[in-house]
Amino acid sequence: MALEHPDLSGRTAFITGTTRGIGKQIALALAEAGCNVVSTGKTVDDTDSDLDGTIHETVDECEERGVDAHAIQLDLRDAEAVEAAAAEAIDVFGEVDIVINNASAIQMANIEEMPANRFDLMTDVNVRGTYLTSRAFVPHLKDIGGGRILTNAPPVAMDRAPGKAAYAWSKMGMTFVTLSLASELSGTNVAANSFWPVTVIDTRASRYFGMGTEDDWRSPAIVADTVLELLGRDDEFTGNAVYDEDVLREAGITDFSEYNLTEGDPAPLSAQLFDPDYERPE
Repeated sequence: MALEHPDLSGRTAFITGTTRGIGKQIALALAEAGCNVVSTGKTVDDTDSDLDGTIHETVDECEERGVDAHAIQLDLRDAEAVEAAAAEAIDVFGEVDIVINNASAIQMANIEEMPANRFDLMTDVNVRGTYLTSRAFVPHLKDIGGGRILTNAPPVAMDRAPGKAAYAWSKMGMTFVTLSLASELSGTNVAANSFWPVTVIDTRASRYFGMGTEDDWRSPAIVADTVLELLGRDDEFTGNAVYDEDVLREAGITDFSEYNLTEGDPAPLSAQLFDPDYERPE
C-alpha cells in the first residue's frame, strides 16, 4: 500500500540539522509535499571537511522541488542565536507552523570514560537545543492559532543506561521537553510529539560509531515518511512518543522492505537502545 502524504502547500517548517542524513531527508520530503523549508545547521562550506553537505545545498534541493527555502547557520548551544534564527525565519516567511527538532550530538561511553565536555555537548545540543528551539517558536505558534512541534527522540522507557548514560539522558530529555510542552500547550491547537526509529538508520553517525552493518540499517526515508504521517494528523494527536513502524502500520504499511538496505527486516536495535525489553508487536 502506498502512503498518501498530506498536502503541505503554503506551510513552512523550521528544521534543525539539515545538512545531511535524517534532517536533510525530512527537509526534502516536506518540500516534495509542498512545504517551505528553513534549513539550519552549522555547515555552510564542506570543501575542507570529510563531511558532505551544507545547509545551502539542502536549500537548493528543496527549491528544485518547487518550494521556497531559506538557510540559517545556527549553533543550537547559543541561546541568542536560536532566538534570532526563529525571528529571521518568521520574518522571511511570515508564518512558521512546523518546528522539527532533529539535530543531535552523539557519543557512547561509560561515565568514567566520558569527558565532561562531551557530556555538556550532548546536553546542550540535544535537550537544551530542543528546549531553546521549541521555546523560541511557542509565542508565534500560539499567535497564529496552532502548529506542530516534532522531536526526533525516543520514548522514555528506562531509568538507567550503562555504557551510554550521557547520550540516553540527552535524547530522552528531548522527549521529556516535548511531551511537557504538549501538556502546557493544551487547548492552543499546538501539537507536540516525538518520533523514533525502531531500527538503526543509515547515517554517518551509525557508520562512524559502528552501530551494526547494512543488514541492521534502514534508509532515512522511513523517518521522513513517519514525519509526514504525523503532520497529516490533527492537533488532537499530541503528547505522544511514537515509533516509526507503529505510525506507518497505522497508515496501512505492512511491508517495510523498501526502506531496508539489504533483504530482510533489520532487528529493532534503535528501539532497544533505550528500551532493552522492546519487542515488535505480533
